[in-house]
Amino acid sequence: MEYRKFGNTIVARIDKDEDIVEQVKAIAEKENITLASVQALGAVDRFTVGVFDPVKKEYKANNFEGFFEIVSLTGTINTMNGEPYCHLHMSAGNEKGEVFGGHLNKANISVTCEMVIQVLDGIVDREFNEEIGLNLFKF
Repeated sequence: MEYRKFGNTIVARIDKDEDIVEQVKAIAEKENITLASVQALGAVDRFTVGVFDPVKKEYKANNFEGFFEIVSLTGTINTMNGEPYCHLHMSAGNEKGEVFGGHLNKANISVTCEMVIQVLDGIVDREFNEEIGLNLFKF
């Protein structure tokens, strides 16, 4: 992974066999990011996305393998208990044009990933909400 910073914008290239979530967290840690938005595109060969079940208060994970183009990757970086917290969603399409997506747990780059991180001034922490079952923004 390599990246460059231009003012409050970071442009990153995540390389073959690197994990998207790990690399976003690495950038957030190195740059001390407390609040940012993320967008990206690229190609993956393995990824895990989940869908939250609000009744059971748990994620159902779906694993995919093959050749996929990232149709959309979007999310936020903020903090929880003073540590970087990455919340990303991704959808990716296969050679048939079928698209699968959800909350991104991990994604292995097959070719490349081009990412733009827009750093925002401020801090928004997260805390676990018992009623919802998720880590929500804490203002």
